[in-house]
Amino acid sequence: MKILVCISNVPDTTTKITFTNNNTQFNTTGVQFIVNPYDEIALSKAIELCEGGKGTVTVINVGESQTDPTIRKALAIGADDAVRINAAPRDAYYVAYQIAEYAKTQDFDMILCGRESIDYNGSQVAAMIGEFLDIPSISIIKKLEYDGSTATIDREIEGGKEVISVTGKFVASCAEGTADPKIPNMRGIMSARTKPLQIIEAKDIAEVAKVQQFETPPPRGAVKLIPSEDPSKLIDLLHQEAKVI
Repeated sequence: MKILVCISNVPDTTTKITFTNNNTQFNTTGVQFIVNPYDEIALSKAIELCEGGKGTVTVINVGESQTDPTIRKALAIGADDAVRINAAPRDAYYVAYQIAEYAKTQDFDMILCGRESIDYNGSQVAAMIGEFLDIPSISIIKKLEYDGSTATIDREIEGGKEVISVTGKFVASCAEGTADPKIPNMRGIMSARTKPLQIIEAKDIAEVAKVQQFETPPPRGAVKLIPSEDPSKLIDLLHQEAKVI
């Protein structure tokens, strides 16, 4: 069994977000980057499925050289090898296309992604990969079992749960509960230094989307405390000021 896991290089969740170039570019100065947490879940699930010599796990990232430490972190967690497509990830369509083009040259049984990246929260890459490769794509899964030919997948839907059976190659985006994120141990950290990291050049593709401008949300206003013995004042504020009732 061969599994491909897509990983994103994202800012740490404590990062203060600012923009440059007239608010058209994310300011990376002083920012600590990490493996996208949802992608860590997907990676952990892939490692679980391949435990005991059942298969191999390859991680893939679309990024430039500064993403190498993030890729090495994924290798330390337990991936067998890695691929970096040497290009800036300009949008989801571009990233999905590059990953799909690489996957076409390989024979992966499944491709796993996180449900979304925590920077753009687009939830688009997995479905686009499936479309490029013309294979099934299952979004926001919560459970995955695989018997070597058929995958049984649980996903949450409004008001319940959906159980899907997939035979053959597929793409799935993993959410919380699919697996517990793994913490790299010292042996994993040391071995990550020597695991293969293949760097390939990106394929040419037309630009289909362009960022016009980023905006940060307005600052939070002052908190108004209402005495518990005066609920009528709260109701009045919700009605007259917040206009939510």
